[in-house]
Amino acid sequence: MPKISIHEALFFELLGERCDDDTLERRLRSAKAELECSSFSVREDKEGGSLSPGGEVCDPVQRTRGQASCVREGAFDARLLKIELNDTNRPDLWSTAGLARLLRVHAGGASRAAQYRAFLSDRCTVRDSYGRCVVVDARLQTIRPFIAGFVARGTGLSEVRLWDLIQTQERLASNFGRRRCTLSLGCYRAQDICWPLAYRAVLLAEVSFTPLGMSMPLSGEQILTQHPKGREYGHLLKDYSFVPLLVDARGEVLSLIPITNSASLGAVVTGDTELFIECSGTDMCAVLVAVNSLACDLSDMGMQIEPVQITYSFDTPWGRSVTTPFYFQEKREVAHEQIDRLLGMPLPVADITEAFARMDCAVQVKQGTYVVEPAAYRNDFLHAVDLIEEVMLGRTLDRFSPQVPCSFTVGRLSDLTLLTRKIKHLLVGFGYQEMIFHYLGSAREFCTRMRCTADDLIEIENPLTESYRFVRRSIIPCLLSAELKSAHALYPHRIFEIGKVAFCSPHGEHGTCTQQSLGFLNASQEASYNEVASLVSGLLYCLKLPYQVEEAQDPRFVLGRQASICVHGSRVGIFGEIHPQVLSNWDIRMPCFAGELDVGALLP
Repeated sequence: MPKISIHEALFFELLGERCDDDTLERRLRSAKAELECSSFSVREDKEGGSLSPGGEVCDPVQRTRGQASCVREGAFDARLLKIELNDTNRPDLWSTAGLARLLRVHAGGASRAAQYRAFLSDRCTVRDSYGRCVVVDARLQTIRPFIAGFVARGTGLSEVRLWDLIQTQERLASNFGRRRCTLSLGCYRAQDICWPLAYRAVLLAEVSFTPLGMSMPLSGEQILTQHPKGREYGHLLKDYSFVPLLVDARGEVLSLIPITNSASLGAVVTGDTELFIECSGTDMCAVLVAVNSLACDLSDMGMQIEPVQITYSFDTPWGRSVTTPFYFQEKREVAHEQIDRLLGMPLPVADITEAFARMDCAVQVKQGTYVVEPAAYRNDFLHAVDLIEEVMLGRTLDRFSPQVPCSFTVGRLSDLTLLTRKIKHLLVGFGYQEMIFHYLGSAREFCTRMRCTADDLIEIENPLTESYRFVRRSIIPCLLSAELKSAHALYPHRIFEIGKVAFCSPHGEHGTCTQQSLGFLNASQEASYNEVASLVSGLLYCLKLPYQVEEAQDPRFVLGRQASICVHGSRVGIFGEIHPQVLSNWDIRMPCFAGELDVGALLP
């Protein structure tokens, strides 16, 4: 779970009051957070960066694409607070301002939603950007298509606030952005920028500028091979002929996205009064949430937020022109009866609306249904249960009376669980290593790369990202994904997983079927069909299950080197040599043999 370090003095300044550790610990429950440590300095902060011998905090500065200044030790006379968040769905709480906002409003403080609305555009209202515009190249649609940003003006940045901004950007890019894969952020000196900006797709050979931390210009290839951030994140661009470059109207480079900023426009220092914050990525919702969150944070710190218009050369979910920060969230509904049933007690309407208000959610009551409007910095309401959780947190857990269970039952492991455990022990004995994967993925992973159609794939109605849009129907794509990332490890690679798969089926209760499946993969130069056939034979022999094999025609495997497994007269699995085209799609250069079994079908 995320752990954040925040500057105590800045936190209490934004909170509007001071409180002792016990009180803070109690109030943090509304954020599903815990106070882990409250008596260390920046010098002791292993996550936030370490002090160099010269007394400067250098690590977080070097890690963040949008900063180039160092923070003096003298700015951190007060202690830091280390807080562990027990939920990954609220990236807005990963900042000092965001956490202070929740605790302040939860305690009855005034919501600043109206203040945020002054700079937020939406589907019906477009705020004036006064000529600040970013034009997006059409060729970026298949590379890193989305970008958003704003300008923040105010009093000069203090060392503490600059340090906090660096930390927030790093957390968002590393955690929410999956180490800059789906999202990265940059911060620039707005007073030196000549508008409009161009977000271009250029050849790497055309890139040349002085990056952060360097004193002389480097070519694009040199940045990826010599600059620390290029070596760390260059793999994000290796599969593309063009790379994303952000330049202003004079041709001055702001950033090679998502690698590093330029040393001229991207070198933010203490005392700067005008900042341009941008966020780019592959998921438009994630990009907008990150920008909205940072805009609200800086607004809470007293800065004036000014919108920036983004002009696309291709269609996006919100059109070809989007002025950011942009409010895109949909209203959510929950019935009063649902709230009472899940929380286990009847609640008056006034208590429920107050609970939503304490969680900074606007709410309307219509015929026993609560219509909730999420805050601009949130996008975590996926189901009515999420709204009920907001009521619970807003009302505080202390106001719910504990109840002793009134029923008594004796449980035992199911036959399926016992069989699953036995199979795991057998496969480990055969030299295989167990893996655990996500159940969700993309159509590219589950279909395109596997030479399969999407006919029976189960699609999530409201996915947070395209990377987690479908439920897996097979474990083999997950095993190939692990093999792709393990090419540097010594061979042979023998891995397996036993987990759930699901697919559309007219025989299922809700039109879908879920089953416990075993997937295994053997990758090495010596791997062969006979070796995998021996594994299947040995496994079923140890389970005392007679079986037959039949010829199969699965596009994932090589024709003539695959077979179906039949137990109890029914087809329960398949194994064979992975098709060369599938291996090429996954960029795997080692022969692979794999198989999959329906574990539930092995039960008598």
